[in-house]
Amino acid sequence: MQADIVKIGNSRGIRLPATILKQCGIGSKVELEIKDNKIILKPVKTPRQGWAAAFKRMNQNDDDILLIPDDVDADLLEEWNEN
Repeated sequence: MQADIVKIGNSRGIRLPATILKQCGIGSKVELEIKDNKIILKPVKTPRQGWAAAFKRMNQNDDDILLIPDDVDADLLEEWNEN
């Protein structure tokens, strides 16, 4: 695939089709690397990227048990709200 170099202010750039961005998992940021006279773009992963899929797998494997009980100590909650 070829792409035209376009003027963007004082710089130059290329337009990447949305399908390519999606296929490569690229959101709003990329890591830019120059290697062997080639430009390499890599997606920058967000800290929580992939969590939804991981939680879904945990649920399917019955591995999504609570580690902390969900019943809250009412006295402790009142004390916390007073401060």
